Amino acid sequence: MVNRLREVSLEQLTLLGRGPHEAEPPWVRDPRTGAHEWRRLFAEVLGTFLLVVVAAGAPVVDVVSHGKVPLDAQVVAPGLMVMAIIYFMGMVSGAHLNPAVTLSFAARGNFPWSRVPGYVLAQLVGATAASLLLRALFGTVGHLGATLPGPGIATATALVVEALLTLGLVSVILGTASGARNVGANAALAVGGYIALAGLWAAPVSGASMNPARSFGPELLAGDWTGWWAYLAGPLAGGLLAVGIAWILRGPPSPAASLAAQGEIPDDHTETGAPPGPGSNHDH
Repeated sequence: MVNRLREVSLEQLTLLGRGPHEAEPPWVRDPRTGAHEWRRLFAEVLGTFLLVVVAAGAPVVDVVSHGKVPLDAQVVAPGLMVMAIIYFMGMVSGAHLNPAVTLSFAARGNFPWSRVPGYVLAQLVGATAASLLLRALFGTVGHLGATLPGPGIATATALVVEALLTLGLVSVILGTASGARNVGANAALAVGGYIALAGLWAAPVSGASMNPARSFGPELLAGDWTGWWAYLAGPLAGGLLAVGIAWILRGPPSPAASLAAQGEIPDDHTETGAPPGPGSNHDH
């Protein structure tokens, strides 16, 4: 049963990194409201679509324009796009945009496993739609921006690099997000900045995907599955390692964090570690 929406003070909202306007829509205020799950899934489709249009589109346009989009611009652009997406829809779906992030949130205990399949499917749909658009506009030039091991780089090396990069990405997300949501200036700047930083040094090695959905879309539409397993196994392994590191650094997720992940304002007893009341809904 959906709990009655409660009036909260500006001080309480500030503690959660929210403004009062951000708590008004029911699909933002209480993510357990299943009737609005389609809005969150739409946000994941849209966000992943925009991310892949930029991340895969940059190398495609570089080929079409005969080198007018240098590598540093290609790796900074996705970071800026993720930053913008977190700002404009982070409170709706959490702006996961990445199956590795969604699975990591679930493994951490801040996101319900029952919602994972829908989020992952939405991300794959968004990535595929972006790749369809790029192919319609430019053809299959530049492998449609597919992430591939660099020249002379073994697939196993690309896998290790992707795992390492994703470990850092998910660690940043878990450390700056509110519950299972990438919310606020800290998360946007930290996550966007990390994506750009990772690409600046690792793009020539693996493409710095860190995202199975981002790799899947171009691979599917271009039909180039070179080293595809590295871009699935690497990010998933890195994300799970980051969850383990989060337990070492901060221990298990607190009741207040679990409530925040589901859009609830922590009560006084949750902040002191007392057991939640019968109306609470913690995800394990």
